[in-house]
Amino acid sequence: MKFGGSSLANAERIRHVADIVKTQIKRKPVLVLSAMGDTTDLLLEAADNACRKGKFSTKVIEELHYKTIKDLGLNDSKNEIKKLLDELDKLLSGIALIKELTSRTKDYLVSFGERLSVRIAAECFNSINVKAKAYDAWDIGFVSNANFGSAELLDESWEKIPKKIIPIVEGGELPVVTGFIAKESKGAITTLGRGGSDLSAAMIGAACKAKEVQFWKDVDGILTADPRLVKKPRPVEMISYEAAAELAYFGAQVLHPRAMQPCMKTGTEVVVKNSYNPAAPGTRILSSIGKKPPPLQAISFRKNITLVDIVSSRMLGQYGFLAEVFVCFAKYGLSVDMVATSEVSISLTLDAAHDLEALKKDLSRIASVEVKTGKAIVTIVGDVSRSSEILARTFRICGLLGVPVQMISQGASKLNISFIVNDSEAPEIVKALHADFFEGGSQ
Repeated sequence: MKFGGSSLANAERIRHVADIVKTQIKRKPVLVLSAMGDTTDLLLEAADNACRKGKFSTKVIEELHYKTIKDLGLNDSKNEIKKLLDELDKLLSGIALIKELTSRTKDYLVSFGERLSVRIAAECFNSINVKAKAYDAWDIGFVSNANFGSAELLDESWEKIPKKIIPIVEGGELPVVTGFIAKESKGAITTLGRGGSDLSAAMIGAACKAKEVQFWKDVDGILTADPRLVKKPRPVEMISYEAAAELAYFGAQVLHPRAMQPCMKTGTEVVVKNSYNPAAPGTRILSSIGKKPPPLQAISFRKNITLVDIVSSRMLGQYGFLAEVFVCFAKYGLSVDMVATSEVSISLTLDAAHDLEALKKDLSRIASVEVKTGKAIVTIVGDVSRSSEILARTFRICGLLGVPVQMISQGASKLNISFIVNDSEAPEIVKALHADFFEGGSQ
């Protein structure tokens, strides 16, 4: 069971989490927690002030955690929290002295958020007669490489985690584990990058062959579209790992694609639930959903995309063009999202945060290159065996709205169809598609 920062924002929310977990105690849960509320942002802000101004304050962080301890009526955890906050002060004093924040030090810094939250939560459980203990991830087998900021877990974690966790759970204790962090082989603290806390929970569940991994969020599961954009998004009842990963990669923010990888490897079932609405059934993510999906399961979009059109300057029929193009992209470490090709031309998309001048210069030897910014990828995930029906309805809507589709790609997964429009046009397209496919044609 994994709970994020908004589910742990204060004493009231932590009590609510405890109530949810108590209903599952007979199923022998392992609890994985993020930092409380905005703690990670506050830690980074303190470090930024220490670097730039040579001074910092941890007052807001201290007040949040001490007030939570007081409101929960806890005493035993106060000494542990004070030790961690004193350690944090020493670290920030060092950063202020040398006015430098390396990626290694940054990982050490942000680890305090999770380390503080698990200790308070574990003591909360003990206060309501649920035997619990806080564990830092490295104490239960999380070993990573030394890629600070976005570390990868090593294969040895698969063996170490169940050896540590299973005896604890079988002994009747609730382990409360830090998400997001690990240690590399020399003992330095690392962080697992975006979606790191979800990855921690998935890794424990998969390695220990758990019945399921529950991700408790602030929405009723994976939704048919962004609730900030459409009025009546629906929870998706069941979806495959691959379809959920496609949605996440192309803009849906409920789960990060890499967070599901351990469960995909072992076939462990994933459930996305709402901690603010525990009665809602949520979304089940499975290896196979066992029944024919509807034409569309969900729609997502990602803005701020760059479209690159590359047209060969060679004669038709000459081989090696595609290979040379992608060697150039590899040379500059550029990851491509979508591709559409013909014999003499390629259109592809990249995240906008790249300087492409050197790439354009290299490619100009073999092609003409046009770079177009301010684009969005709209992705529709569903039953692509019905792609003709889906495309007909999609293009009809684009036509009615006067929006030209600039590129289209059907993924090799056979689960998604993605197309490119201007940034400014994407929200209206998503709303109109959602109305047509999910709301009976009315907004």
